[in-house]
Amino acid sequence: MANDSGSDARIRDGYAARAVEYTALFGDIGQMDDVDRERIGRWADGVDGRVLDAGCGPGHWTAFLVDRGVDAEGIDLVPEFIADASARFPQVPYRVASLTDADVPAGSLGGVLAWYSLIHASPDELLLLLTAARRTLREGGRLLIGFFDGPDGEAFPHAVTTAHFWSVTGMTALLERTGFAMIDSEARVQDGRRPHASISVVAI
Repeated sequence: MANDSGSDARIRDGYAARAVEYTALFGDIGQMDDVDRERIGRWADGVDGRVLDAGCGPGHWTAFLVDRGVDAEGIDLVPEFIADASARFPQVPYRVASLTDADVPAGSLGGVLAWYSLIHASPDELLLLLTAARRTLREGGRLLIGFFDGPDGEAFPHAVTTAHFWSVTGMTALLERTGFAMIDSEARVQDGRRPHASISVVAI
């Protein structure tokens, strides 16, 4: 998922074609699970410094952070998402960018939120993205990542474009390889949904 890669184009075009539908289904914080709001809110309260919402999609989580008093910015590959988010949440800064081309000084951030935004990356691409996230964070900065829980790296037919499962153990190993240490993790299974997991880590 490096800048201007074929993977980037596939993801961007896939979501651009369904941006209106996706925003209607998932673009309001009130549509999000209470457990996720609690998880992300608690994480944000422990972050010291500016936060990047990487792959912000419709922008609702970035707005959620800003409404809590966090200095947060949202980036996404999909111009349609950024245009709509900027119109719906004019108090929040958004721009078109990717983690690997975020134009953020190294070591300048206190936090990176990657909530289901890295699910389409292949295993090799995911390592590059986690490395890019680590580069943006100062020592002690925090990353929160949400993903689908399952066999490590296994591809499945997501509604937009191919996505990948990761186990908590497998994702933790990748995070540790790219300069992070575990804070905590959680996982759950809900009827009618794919298994979910999230991991909070600190940059070391």
